[in-house]
This record gives sequence, C-alpha cells and structure tokens, in this order.
Amino acid sequence: MATIVIHRKKLETITPTRRRVLGIIELVVAALTVVLFMLHVQPGQVSTFVMTPGGITQGIAANWIVPVFGTMLALTILSALLGIYQLVRGFGRQTNLVLGVVAFFFIFSFLLWASAGKSLNLAGMLSASVLLAVPIVLGAFSGVLCERAGVVNIAIEGMMLMAAMIGALVGSVTKSMWVGLLAAIASSLLLALIHAVLSIKYKINQIISGTVINIFSTGLTSFLSAKFLQTYQYLNNPPVFPRVPIPLLADIPVIGPLLFNTNIFVYLMYIILVIVQVALFRTRWGLRMRSVGEHPKAADTLGINVFRTRYMAVLLGGLVAGIGGAFFTLGSVGRFDEGMTAGKGFIGLAAMIFGNWTPIGSFLAGLLFGFSDAIATRLTLLGTGIPIQFMAMAPYITTMVVLAGLVGRSMAPAADGEPYNKE
Repeated sequence: MATIVIHRKKLETITPTRRRVLGIIELVVAALTVVLFMLHVQPGQVSTFVMTPGGITQGIAANWIVPVFGTMLALTILSALLGIYQLVRGFGRQTNLVLGVVAFFFIFSFLLWASAGKSLNLAGMLSASVLLAVPIVLGAFSGVLCERAGVVNIAIEGMMLMAAMIGALVGSVTKSMWVGLLAAIASSLLLALIHAVLSIKYKINQIISGTVINIFSTGLTSFLSAKFLQTYQYLNNPPVFPRVPIPLLADIPVIGPLLFNTNIFVYLMYIILVIVQVALFRTRWGLRMRSVGEHPKAADTLGINVFRTRYMAVLLGGLVAGIGGAFFTLGSVGRFDEGMTAGKGFIGLAAMIFGNWTPIGSFLAGLLFGFSDAIATRLTLLGTGIPIQFMAMAPYITTMVVLAGLVGRSMAPAADGEPYNKE
C-alpha cells in the first residue's frame, strides 16, 4: 500500500515504486562512493579542513583533520544501510530527509577524496556558498511573492540583470553604494510594473511578458555596457558594501564567520526571509494574497481586490529581485559585465519550486544551489583532474535533478499563471 504523508495540510503519496526507486538510487550512491573515491585513496591519508575563512580574525577555529579511508568506509556503510531500509520498508514522511542525508554523505566523501593529503578551506567554501546563494535565494523570494498571488514571473533574470547594471552605473557616478542600491531597486521596480501591467491589466500571456522583459534587459544592458561602461571605466567602478561583523555573534567559532561577519546583502536575505515567511503565513494580508493565488474568484466574492493584490505582489517581487541584482555589482565584484547574472534568476525559480513555493524551503534550496556553485569553484583549485567545464556544470545539473522531480512533486498555487477576468 502507498504511504500517505500529511505535509502542510496537503496529502503527498509516496508510492511503492518511488520508494523502491529511491532505495536503489541510495544503494547506487553507496556503490559509486566505493568505485569513484575509496579505491583511489590510501588507508593512511588524512584531509585537513581549515575551519576559518581567509582574511577573518574573529571566530577563529582549529583545523579539522579527518582520516580519509575510514570516514569514507563509515559513510558508505551508512548509505547502503539507509538504501536497503528504504528499498524494503521505506521511511515514509522522512523519505526526502534520508535522501538528503545520503547525498550529503556522497558530497562529503567527494570532498575527502579531493582533499586527501591536502588542505581545503572548508569554512571559506561554506562562506562562499552563502554569498553565492544570495541572488538565488532573493530571486526565489521574488518568485514566491509573485506566484503566491497567481502571477508567473520569469522576468526575474531580466530584473536582476538591469538592477546590476544600474546599480553599478549610479553607484559609480554618485560614489555612493546606497544610492546605487536604491537606483538598482528602482530599475527593477519599473520592469516589475511593466510586467504587472502587461500580465494583469492587458492579460498578456505571463510567460511571453517575462520573456520580453528578459530579452529587453539583456539587449539594453549589453549595449550600454559596450558603449559606455567598458569604454569609460570610471562609470563602472562602484563602491562595494564591506563586511559588517555583528558584535558577539561574529566571535562564535565556525558559525560566526559564516553567518555574522559578512556584507549587508546576506543580512537583508535573512531579514526578507523572516518578513516574507511571517507576512505570508501569519498575517491577514498574507492570507488574502494566497487566496488570490489559489481561488481569485472566491477572493473577489469576499471583497478582496484581486488586481490590486496582484499588482502589489509583483511590485514587491520586483523590489526583492532588485536587491538580488544589486548584489552582483555592489556586494560582490564591484563592476558590471555583460550577462553577469548567468541564469541565477532562473535558478532562483528552480529553488522556489524545490522549496514548494515557501520562503523557508526556497531559502534552503538556494543554499543548496549556492553550495554546488561554490564546490565547483573551489575544487578546481585542488587539481582534482576533473575538467573545469564539468565542475562549472554542477549548479545547473543540480537544477535539472531538482526539476526532474527526484525529491517529489511540488504543488503550485492553483491559479498560478491564470489571468483573472472580473465578471
């Protein structure tokens, strides 16, 4: 019989077929750990993990020295046991959690193999993961805000790209990172307004509207960058937000340097997470917005202004996307390059789907994508022998795996993408 799991007041069926498939996958992962990693290390080798990011003087922690072969053996045995139990009986509600644990074991075994006899700054890689996750998570939050109200917004990529360029340009001219940030948000809000008018007022297909905005942003930013920003370098040299350590919290070993000694965009990500989670699920406003995304006709009958609610949601999504776009130039590299968002807006939408249209789920999914990006960047420096092109594919492969439904089916709002016609 299928196991019925109650999750967020919705029924999710874990069929016997899916249970067996996941059990086989977990056993295959255990076998791959042996073939790919264990057979290529020596029993006496150790890995040295540096637990303090480079350049940090607060929250310093001792290095972590791990025996490679013995640790891999233990992780492989645990993965195999979990796979066998999943295959025979299943974990019910904890199925995805167990799958995540097995994936973690495999990734950690990979890190052990890559750093065997070497040193790897693990804390630095995790810190980079958080930073790389910022635009993905903010893009996911933007999607959550829009789609919870029933408006599909694939224009997040274009909004972020435009915000990145405008933030760099205005920040360079005014020599103020704050003015640059405000300008970036304003440019994204303008594009969000265009998307809202096209998709809500004129009821243009929301995918087409978003695609048009993406094409427009790509073309305009490429033209302005080639014509002005690359020619006149003083227009492409904005100030960058520095690290801001939080007193006391930044001194906590390992955790402090990762979460509490970073720039303002990471803190804004935390703040937006709390605000959106509470607003959506603990306030009357959030209930009304979700009702518009689930059943707009019923919401209209109860006196909720569907059009105004959707406009507000899309504009709020544009605001969050603008912050995510500004991160690229004002919170990271300090200059604008053509196409520098590199699909992070689309990966943010994948994180939103992975997170089942919830802020917390989207945040955790964004961290996963950020980690896959960071691990690809860092391990190319260790000389693992894996071509850099394959390592660069890691975040996109992760995206495809997630969207393929390996972790289960996500439930979109019922009226997502459907224009509303008021009778």
